[in-house]
Amino acid sequence: MSQTNAPVSILDAIDQRRSVRSYAPLKLDWATINTLLAAAVRAPTAVHEEPWAFVVIQDPVVLKRLSDRARLVFADEPHTDLLALGGHALDIFASPDFNIFYNAGTLIVIGTQLSGPFVAADCWLGAENLMLAACARGLGSCVIGSALSTLNLSEVKDELGIPHDFVAVAPIVVGAPLGETPPTARKDPKVLLWT
Repeated sequence: MSQTNAPVSILDAIDQRRSVRSYAPLKLDWATINTLLAAAVRAPTAVHEEPWAFVVIQDPVVLKRLSDRARLVFADEPHTDLLALGGHALDIFASPDFNIFYNAGTLIVIGTQLSGPFVAADCWLGAENLMLAACARGLGSCVIGSALSTLNLSEVKDELGIPHDFVAVAPIVVGAPLGETPPTARKDPKVLLWT
């Protein structure tokens, strides 16, 4: 996946999108970020509520501090679903060298200041648009679920200057990938009814 301005069809972007876990530590420029945010807000939204709000973090010191804190918070949380897989998936979070943002220079957090039954779904729809737009521009992206609890701590919101009523839903790193990310296998669609 290389950064390009060549047009990419939506089906190609869907097929080529990967969860990239190795980045050049470069910040995206504001024009690129604005393009990604504009794609996010074009997502479908229940009752046209458009509940999303965005936090963009590019300061390398802040990203490092967030990574260090989030990996410890995540490691301390119970993750019976991961432990049930039989591996040591959580061991990497104990390493002080592990960067949960994979050295990406830009973190975009999609969240909301509203409540309601569809606001989280709307944020995730925006996240998908953002990631597909990034892929179409030759950028990598990855949802960083392990940062979610930390981003929703009141003391972290205070440190960052984020309003307390903001609820982080989808933290996504975006940037220039280092190397290629191979496709992963996907299960065929499971159709329960087709009448």
